Amino acid sequence: MFVRYESFGQFIRLYPVVTFIVALNTLLFLPSLLAPTFYYFYIYGLGVGSNEALAAGQWWRLVTPIFLHGGIGHYVFNTFALIIFGPALERMVGPYKFFLAYLTAGIAGNLGTYFFQVSSHFYLGASGAIYGLLGIYFYMRFFRKDLIDPQSAQIVTTFLIIGAIYTLIVPRVSILGHLFGFVGGTVVAPLLFTGMRKYFTTLSSNQRSSHDNDVVSFDPQRWEKKRKLKKKLRVTFGVILGILVIIGLLSRFT
Repeated sequence: MFVRYESFGQFIRLYPVVTFIVALNTLLFLPSLLAPTFYYFYIYGLGVGSNEALAAGQWWRLVTPIFLHGGIGHYVFNTFALIIFGPALERMVGPYKFFLAYLTAGIAGNLGTYFFQVSSHFYLGASGAIYGLLGIYFYMRFFRKDLIDPQSAQIVTTFLIIGAIYTLIVPRVSILGHLFGFVGGTVVAPLLFTGMRKYFTTLSSNQRSSHDNDVVSFDPQRWEKKRKLKKKLRVTFGVILGILVIIGLLSRFT
């Protein structure tokens, strides 16, 4: 579920919404590196989350901060997390539902910040939306186990723990944004999966067709394949964890 085998072209074709969000985040972040004055006056100035501006009626600031980032570590972490968590969900629920869920979680995180932070508070970043995706996986893991394979369920549990630790130990993180984004994703999850039956994204098309046709087959190497799969998942997870830790450390200096 969290391992990507697609080529760049296949990724774009299979996950158009994830691709669009990554491209938008990148286009809005590049001016901060190439033209800082332009960025802070126009993009940041008009789009950053501001409780005072929201109170004055600038409601678009509930949405625009979701696509803005305050530094290279912040941008890389959220973009990398989206590429990990987004594709499987987009394929499961479809691009429209996925995009609405992503926005809903991000807005929920910004609303939590608006209502429970001081009026002078500023905020930006996709973290609320990313934690919303974790909230959807949380719902799958504990309330719709038929939608997720056992190996991915274990990885989800570990990601939830890492996400909680990251929120608490990394400086300048919006704890309220993460918390309310997570809650927003968890709340919207039942609507996403209404009427959906058993769905394991780790199954290949051949395996699904064999299962659907009730074809009984015996694979003498099934245990060896399971062992290799578990090893591959552990290695992949270790690499992902290592990258997240490095990005988290970098965010302290950006």
